[in-house]
Amino acid sequence: MYQSFQEIIEIEKNTGKSFWEIVRDNDCQEMEITAEEAFLRMEKMYDAMRSADASYDPTLSSASGLVGKDGAKVAAARLENTLLCGSFLGLVMEKAIKMGESNACMKRIVAAPTAGSCGVLPAVFLSLEEEKGYPKEQMIKALYVSAGIGGIIAQRASVSGAAGGCQAEIGAASAMAAGGVAFLLGGDGEAIAHAAAMAMKNLLGLACDPVAGLVEVPCVKRNVIGAVNALTSADLANAGIRSRIPPDEVFDAMRNVGRMLPEDLKETGKGGLAATPTGTAFRDNLKTF
Repeated sequence: MYQSFQEIIEIEKNTGKSFWEIVRDNDCQEMEITAEEAFLRMEKMYDAMRSADASYDPTLSSASGLVGKDGAKVAAARLENTLLCGSFLGLVMEKAIKMGESNACMKRIVAAPTAGSCGVLPAVFLSLEEEKGYPKEQMIKALYVSAGIGGIIAQRASVSGAAGGCQAEIGAASAMAAGGVAFLLGGDGEAIAHAAAMAMKNLLGLACDPVAGLVEVPCVKRNVIGAVNALTSADLANAGIRSRIPPDEVFDAMRNVGRMLPEDLKETGKGGLAATPTGTAFRDNLKTF
């Protein structure tokens, strides 16, 4: 697995290969499979995202009762044209919440990179495919780009809330999605890297503070900000804006911030929103079941 964006950018410049091809070739080498087999594996991953989105059940709530049915509310508001963000961003918001709720309701999802951040990538990619009509093959290539970004984050920092806070889950997912969108917009490795970096910078230091220790509150709704943040970051990169801090240094900073976060803000359910009077009341009431 590549250790840095700079490595991939240099390979891209020297070989003429696209970012996604470089990631795919590395996948083939590690898995000892052909390019066709690797592409099929990624296609199945994308199909699973599609299936999870299509199978959302608006009647379900999680066992705790903390989340459920909100995805349908956003869908209704979008159809009624009452969302200030408009139809497209409304669709992204809707899909992000639906996926997070499906996870909390124990339905099949794709951890991208984690279950708690499972709504970001599908919300962005599926909505873009629907809105812009990108061919499926192009979406799978974008998913390779996102996977490559996730691999770099895992190498340089972490994709675990317990190790790095929610910046390592929603933040990482947002960076992965931002880079994938930059690719879809025609960006090269540099644009992809800077889109990912800007997305992470916006969520740097995000606490992981699940109420009652469940991946529900505030996790589900944070998928929305991760998805929208990915789109705005990709647009900035596509406009030619670059992060003043080099992308690899941004993710090094993420690692260092994660190490500095207190344990109470790293998935323990002891700090942040989990420690509010309402949060602790939910936790105590759940213990009685």
